[in-house]
Amino acid sequence: MFVRIVLSAMAISFLPVASAALADDAEKAKAVSQEDGKYLDADGNPTFKIQPDGTVDWYTFSGFRRFNSDCHVCHGPDGVGSTYAPALVDSLKTMDYPTFLSIVAEGRKNLSAGNEKVMPAFGDNKNVYCYLDDLYVYLRARAVGDLPRGRPEKHEQKSQTAKDHENQCMGGT
Repeated sequence: MFVRIVLSAMAISFLPVASAALADDAEKAKAVSQEDGKYLDADGNPTFKIQPDGTVDWYTFSGFRRFNSDCHVCHGPDGVGSTYAPALVDSLKTMDYPTFLSIVAEGRKNLSAGNEKVMPAFGDNKNVYCYLDDLYVYLRARAVGDLPRGRPEKHEQKSQTAKDHENQCMGGT
């Protein structure tokens, strides 16, 4: 995972892209493939899958849980923002996957006009970095408007691949 974070951070330095070109929407976020319960968009980025009956994929549900465990204190309930931090449901409309990974792992400082805003680095926090894709797909679903506020009522079962990744990343057996 650490290698993925470092590579994503490096990729950002080589991708000078206008934010308008990055604008995400439900069509770009559409799942076109699946690997062991993890859905991917046409560019190979993690994305969400919501069934017509409202059932969300495991990773979106896990992202909801992780967001409410570690991120909501600053970024507000359901990612709608607060006086401490921006609304991630707005930020992810123009933020690509590598940028998201980089900011969460390395943090960010915005020091302008006496309004200091600091996003701490979470690259060493296993409760965050082991679930970066989960957080991303949850926030992406919220950003494009496909997932309403609140806890998803129904979700897919956790795949063995997700269990294995979690055990490996968290240091379990």
